[in-house]
Amino acid sequence: MPTRKDRRPVVAGNWKMHKTAAEAQALARELRNALGVVRDQVEVVLAPPFTALYPVGKALEDSNLYLAAQNCHAEAQGAFTGEVSAPMLKDVGCRYVILGHSERRQLFGETDEGVNRKVKAVFAAGLLPIVCVGETLQEREGGRTLEVVSRQLAGGLAGLDAAAAARAVIAYEPVWAIGTGKTATSAQAQEVHAHIRGWVAQAFGKEVAAAVRIQYGGSVKPDNAAELLGQPDVDGALVGGASLKAADFAAIVKAAFA
Repeated sequence: MPTRKDRRPVVAGNWKMHKTAAEAQALARELRNALGVVRDQVEVVLAPPFTALYPVGKALEDSNLYLAAQNCHAEAQGAFTGEVSAPMLKDVGCRYVILGHSERRQLFGETDEGVNRKVKAVFAAGLLPIVCVGETLQEREGGRTLEVVSRQLAGGLAGLDAAAAARAVIAYEPVWAIGTGKTATSAQAQEVHAHIRGWVAQAFGKEVAAAVRIQYGGSVKPDNAAELLGQPDVDGALVGGASLKAADFAAIVKAAFA
């Protein structure tokens, strides 16, 4: 059965709605140069905006860094003006797609059911999902964190077989810690990550739970990364603002195998 030692950390930079194509390509090249040292010790993923996917993908060719999209549509094609499908993302060089991010849920009304449709579409296209879960401040203060996370997991991963579940990446992002400067303590993060792994064990089996990688996201910075990433059930990070600065993101990545 896989152990933590067998789970290669995955650190992803979610650039959100930042960077022109030229700026994104320049940052990708800077990170490629800075992170060659990680080799196979950490899986590094960059998620620029849609307009920069192709140039960033070109900058990452023949490197140990992977390309991700920040979202996709659940259908492979059709009359969906303004949307981008998983096969299109595969075509442009993506390996991962971030799904169910709290900003998509909070600002654009995404539901667990909708996230699940996208998860299945991503797998069907030969890509891998990074499935985001997490509670709001009101839900945490109401003692509902584990209930909310369990509901999001059940909805987002519904209908998957064990092989697919093992290949998905789960990102725990407490909504109250995203872009606020607040960060869950290492103990708080570990508690929820352990719960997620336990939920996966019940839903898909102990072997899948031992293999699945669970990222922490929520104001991850160079000065708190080592403590967060040192927790037994934290297998990497989904990084927002700090991923826009090469030195900060590189420091977080290196903390994953320090």
